[in-house]
Formats: sequence, C-alpha cells, structure tokens
Amino acid sequence: MTLYYSLVFLILVTEMVIFMSLIVPLPFTWRRKLFTFISESPLVAKLQYGMKITFIFILILFIDSVNRVYRVQVELAAAAESPAGRGGAAVLGGSERMEVQARKFYSQRNMYLCGFTLFLSLILNRTYVMILDVLRLEEENKRLKGDPAAKGKDAAALGNAGDPGEIGRLKKELAARERDLEALKNQTASQQREYNRMGDQISPADSMPKKDR
Repeated sequence: MTLYYSLVFLILVTEMVIFMSLIVPLPFTWRRKLFTFISESPLVAKLQYGMKITFIFILILFIDSVNRVYRVQVELAAAAESPAGRGGAAVLGGSERMEVQARKFYSQRNMYLCGFTLFLSLILNRTYVMILDVLRLEEENKRLKGDPAAKGKDAAALGNAGDPGEIGRLKKELAARERDLEALKNQTASQQREYNRMGDQISPADSMPKKDR
C-alpha cells in the first residue's frame, strides 16, 4: 500500500473512532460541554477546514481508483474476446494473468477504501448535526419543564409555564390584579366625587363678590 493510501486508511480508522465516540451514551451535561467545545474551539474549526481539503484529494483518489478498476475490467473483457480466450480456456496465462488479477485486486481495494472513507465522512457530518439538534431540543425541553439549571429569566419563565399547577397560580394572580384594578377604580371614583363636592362648595363662595359688585 502506497503512502497516500496508508494515510487514507488512517483517516478511515480515525473516522471510525470518532463515530464510536459520538454514539457512546454520555450524560447530558458532559455531552453538552463536549459539543460546545467542538463548536466554539478555533482549533477544531481549523482542523475541519483542513479535513475538507483532505477529502477533496481523497475524492480524486477515489475517481482514479474507479478508473483503474474500469480499465482492468476492459482489459479482461478484451482478453476474453480474443481467439485465445474462446472455448472457455484460460484468458491469460502464467505471470501475466496473476499481474492482471493483482492490479484488479489493488484497484478494487483502493476504490473501496476511498469510497468508505468519503461515505463515513458524510455520515459523521450528518450525525454531528443531528446530535446538535437533539442537544438543542433537550435544552429547550429542560427549560420548558422549569429545570433550575436553565439560564436566564426568560428561560425560567418558560420552564414554569410547563408546570401543571402554574395555570391555577396564574388565575389567582389574575383575579388578584382584577380586584386591585376594581379597588383602584372605586378609589378614583371616590376622589372624583370628593373633588366635585369641594368644587361645589368653593363655587358659591367665589360667586358672592360678583353679586356685591
């Protein structure tokens, strides 16, 4: 195996290890901290950018390996259609046959290696996105259930809204506010009546000098 295909195999093993680490069941807090670190770390972002370039080269190797497999198949088909290959006899003989079979084996191996590496990279990317969505939904679910660990006043308010007894408490608060509003209306009306009464008392006193004049 050449150096670059050895590197592709190493990347494939690394992807398998990462995939296993992603699907390992972990506590919600640990998993949230881990994915928060992955999402916010600049080193991980640079590594992801470098891996994208690496996968472009792996795609080129995959296309080259598919081309080699196709050429070997064409060569074997041409040899089978030759006069020496008619009648079910051996298509190629001796070392030449072994050399063609070896090239076919290596070409197929390289094609499968690059193909599985690319395919697993897509699976890893999709799994990572799905786990982020699950974490976000779990966090939202905890906030709606009133988890004390939820951050922010709004999150706490949303969490209390999911409590079954919260509706009754809100109704009591609404009734208390309605009573306060009614008391405020009565107080305003009483003050208005008192203001009108004092106005009626002051008006005759103000009108007396006008009559004397």
